[in-house]
Amino acid sequence: MSGAQSSPLTTHVLNTADGAPAARLALSLHRLDTCTKIWNMITVGTTNTDGRCPGLITREGFTAGTYKLRFETAQFWDTLGQTSFYPYVEVVFTIKEPDQRFHIPLLMSRFSYSTYRGS
Repeated sequence: MSGAQSSPLTTHVLNTADGAPAARLALSLHRLDTCTKIWNMITVGTTNTDGRCPGLITREGFTAGTYKLRFETAQFWDTLGQTSFYPYVEVVFTIKEPDQRFHIPLLMSRFSYSTYRGS
């Protein structure tokens, strides 16, 4: 993955059940192909100890379109010895102005999640 400073897209995952960052959570970023309607994987990563995954995409690779961040939540909870209602969380969003910066936080517990466009 590329450097965090160059990434126009960032995420931050928080384990709201324990009031802590969700460290070592696997995730992937995908872009929808408008012709085939197939998701193309751009990158995979894992959150750091602060619950962040720097360097998701470069400025050059970030174009207008529909994107998806997929968070592997069941795997995360399994590593903590817990079960989860949601095996994964997919956040789909549309980018119309790729020259802007976008932050997509995920607040999660074993039985709920929430997201929003952050700054």
